[in-house]
Amino acid sequence: MGDPKYPSRVWRKPKRPLNYDFMMEDLNTLGNYGLKNKRELWKARTELSRVRHQARSLLALRQEVRAQKEPILMKSLAKIGLVKDDATLDDVLNLAVNNLLDRRLQTIVQRKFTLKTPYQARQAIVHGHITIGDRVITVPSYTVTVKEENSIQLSPRFKVQAPAPAAEPEVKEEAPAEQS
Repeated sequence: MGDPKYPSRVWRKPKRPLNYDFMMEDLNTLGNYGLKNKRELWKARTELSRVRHQARSLLALRQEVRAQKEPILMKSLAKIGLVKDDATLDDVLNLAVNNLLDRRLQTIVQRKFTLKTPYQARQAIVHGHITIGDRVITVPSYTVTVKEENSIQLSPRFKVQAPAPAAEPEVKEEAPAEQS
């Protein structure tokens, strides 16, 4: 049954966690997208697995039933920007975990505001400096829809201060030494 507060698992561990090539690929992905830990990557993989499973099950259905259910899946994926409006189920099956990670708020903020690292973007989000419309979002893993993408901005309460002009160092004039 499980905990009533958390009814289902959101992530699954990889089958072979000690595969060296797989570990190096994971670490590269963690660094590129600024993920806090591997669990965030596992969540993205599990979500992608769920979407791809839906696409495979739709391919197995009869044509009449598939014609009813396929637009629902495609519309939801197009809404979050994973596929184009005219995409097919083959496009859904070709999705990679990077496509899903590209739709995270953290990644979009880094690219939009040209921050140096994804970790700076994560910090700005967690500290409440990013808004979508008039809502302050403090979750870096928030999946941004296509409609919301243009309304991402710095919070109005966040004042970007320009660095203070460098003050000229004071030059102390020494008194002329008395000669005796």
